[in-house]
Amino acid sequence: MTQAILQFGTGRFLQAHVDLFVSQALARGEAIGGITVVQTTDSPQSSARLAALASGLGYCVDIRGRMNGETVAETVFVDSVREALNAGRDWARVIEAATAAQVIVSNTAEHGYALAESDTAALLRDAGAVPESFPAKLLVLLHHRWSRNPAAALSLYPCELVSRNGDTLRALVLGLARAWGTEPAFLAYVGEHCVWVNSLVDRIVSAPIEPIGAVAEPFALWAIERQQRMLLPCTHPAIVLTDNLQRHERLKLMLLNLAHSFLAERWQADRRPRDETVCEAMNDPVLRAELEAVWRDEVLPVFEAEGEAAHALAYLAGLRDRLLNPFLAHRLADIAKDHGEKKRRRMAPLIARAKELNLDLPQRRLHAAMSSNAEGATHDQLQR
Repeated sequence: MTQAILQFGTGRFLQAHVDLFVSQALARGEAIGGITVVQTTDSPQSSARLAALASGLGYCVDIRGRMNGETVAETVFVDSVREALNAGRDWARVIEAATAAQVIVSNTAEHGYALAESDTAALLRDAGAVPESFPAKLLVLLHHRWSRNPAAALSLYPCELVSRNGDTLRALVLGLARAWGTEPAFLAYVGEHCVWVNSLVDRIVSAPIEPIGAVAEPFALWAIERQQRMLLPCTHPAIVLTDNLQRHERLKLMLLNLAHSFLAERWQADRRPRDETVCEAMNDPVLRAELEAVWRDEVLPVFEAEGEAAHALAYLAGLRDRLLNPFLAHRLADIAKDHGEKKRRRMAPLIARAKELNLDLPQRRLHAAMSSNAEGATHDQLQR
């Protein structure tokens, strides 16, 4: 049986975010249907996860932390995943699922939008060939769908942490479709008929439960930019429809994500303990004072200059509780992966914006982090 939602990505984040939301909504009759998940990578761990998801037995998400002054400790059972496929082995079934789905969701990690030279227009003529990159997979699936059912509505919800992710993925797929010489009617289908939704996801999911399940904080947000004709996969208290998605993006990027990368920078530079967590770092008085100084002196003045100080202060008040969550083993070594790229996405825009606003902000700590050559968790740190 085909499901209404097709999801690319099987990792712990989606398990504790979109999949959990849909599961809770299904119990209330407020979701469009179940989920088919597609795994696009191969490893012993991911294979075990896919097999567990394919069993249909569901899994648990442990919610641990503090919210609104109260301690939260609960376990949520998730049963929204009804089918689990491997793109390499089950491509024909993935094509069927994509043709029938009403919503497509994706979370393909840091480099998920990268194209592959091996992906060519020949893929459109060979139904058994599996594209390598995610944009090419999506293009091939949309072409099959268009050829069979061009009038069916489709909403796409990229959840990658890319600014205006819907617009970005749409442009990638359209560019690839033009490069492959696809039909003008198909280009119109991709660009105008399909609804590409910009959204922002926010939840700290610190650890997996093997083979499936996760440990997550109580806070959860899926901020979705309003758009005509879009179909929501479900309704849920954590889903916020907004006409100002940029505000949500900037708060998360420049307060939460920037804080994570600043702590990871100090973890590397100061050669701190291998398994140090965010909570442990936040409870170090010296390091905590440094982070508070970054927020106070180098970040908040930018929000104030833009008339967003009240929103930033409100977000920051809840953020401290999130970072001080003693129940989450959120390791700085994990945050430090792809550290150089993360710094460029999280710190550089804030520094550039301060300059655009002609603010007299030295931003000493952020400039020092940007000028360091730390690109990722180092081998010797991970072995200590």
